[in-house]
Amino acid sequence: MKGLSYYSSPIGELIIESAEDKITAVSFLKDARQEEFLAPVIVQFIAELDEYFFAGRKFFTVELDLHGTEFQKKVWSELLTIPYGTTISYQGLAIRLGNIKSIRAVGLANGQNPLAILVPCHRVIGKGGELVGYGGGLENKEWLLHHEGALLRQLSLF
Repeated sequence: MKGLSYYSSPIGELIIESAEDKITAVSFLKDARQEEFLAPVIVQFIAELDEYFFAGRKFFTVELDLHGTEFQKKVWSELLTIPYGTTISYQGLAIRLGNIKSIRAVGLANGQNPLAILVPCHRVIGKGGELVGYGGGLENKEWLLHHEGALLRQLSLF
């Protein structure tokens, strides 16, 4: 069973998609709305988003269904290990993945993350602490990092 719904977040309208009992996509709405179908996993995720934005939730429990190349899935899996309230550089992420020379590929895979917020690509920043690259816009990346407390911690390091 496929699901599709929308969520009005503090950083803009999100579109949420699911297949069976897993979330398959979370992105910023850019086109016209389509007909909604609220699958149970989407109802659960919307409740978790409410808690994330308004009640201090730090992680999500819904199941994910990630589709991509093996390398992309490896990068996205590593993104899931970045703790709430922290950041990592693209270089640091490439090192974690075992190849410092893969920085550009890591950045590309990060930018192709199909599950905004849920797979926290917003927690990846430039080597010097600068906010770079976010499909939802740098102002939303900044908002998310501030919301999680990471921005204040990061700025205190520089």
